[in-house]
Amino acid sequence: MITASLVTFHTKPSDLLRLIKCILNSNISIFYIIDNSSNDSLREYSQISEKIKYIHSQNLGFGHGHNIALEMALAQGAKYHVIINPDIYWKDNVIEELTSFMDKNNDCGQVMPKILYPNGETQLLCKLIPTPINLIGRRFIPIKAIKQKIDAKYELHHSGYNTIMEIPVLSGCFMFVRMDIIKKVGLFDERYFMYCEDVDLCRRIGEISRTMFYPNVSVYHEYDKGSYKKKKLLKYHICSTIKYFNKWGWIIDKKRTKTNKRCLSQIKNRNNNSIKDNHSKL
Repeated sequence: MITASLVTFHTKPSDLLRLIKCILNSNISIFYIIDNSSNDSLREYSQISEKIKYIHSQNLGFGHGHNIALEMALAQGAKYHVIINPDIYWKDNVIEELTSFMDKNNDCGQVMPKILYPNGETQLLCKLIPTPINLIGRRFIPIKAIKQKIDAKYELHHSGYNTIMEIPVLSGCFMFVRMDIIKKVGLFDERYFMYCEDVDLCRRIGEISRTMFYPNVSVYHEYDKGSYKKKKLLKYHICSTIKYFNKWGWIIDKKRTKTNKRCLSQIKNRNNNSIKDNHSKL
């Protein structure tokens, strides 16, 4: 069984309807809508299909909301679960392809498809495990060229985003996870109200399984860097970042160093092999 969940906070009805259409056209059996809004006006959408389960919840954060759904999915015996943002949608058999990939790769605990902007441009959401510079320092770097160089490494620009690869941190906008792994590593850490909870969970999944980028299918994401525009969201971002580094380590994080080095080495070796193959064809 495949289940999915959405945590909504005054989501636009048009976005929700678009996502519901994608869900109902897929092999997802149950779709949990965890509504953190101040009212339950979205409850009516549960009447669209028996697949949709609506839960109106107190707003205790992104992770808390999805944990409600994850606990229900575990109780239902779900094999896989998809954590989805409300501004996600797709056109092809994305869920079916990702299911097939996971079925064939039992050592994979999480997979992410290619994420696109609505105009078709690739979103650079494959990342290394972040350092304080990545999450805090870059905001205050005045020289654009330095900032771009830091981002290029952190977001793995040189990977090309065109091949299946193991990535340390996958985006929380679309998390396709294996529930047997979730049983072992636990749910979202609810100390993060918003931001960094996806990095934290992905790291824990990656410690006992592989976290994979699968670009053969793609979803669209109307990405909005809210923390760069709204002071309240920026506050959440800073608080979560501090909690994250207090948990995992600020300067000294041996697991981060080892994992990032391995990822960069794998990409470098793959790129070198690709160059050799191209030369041999000349």
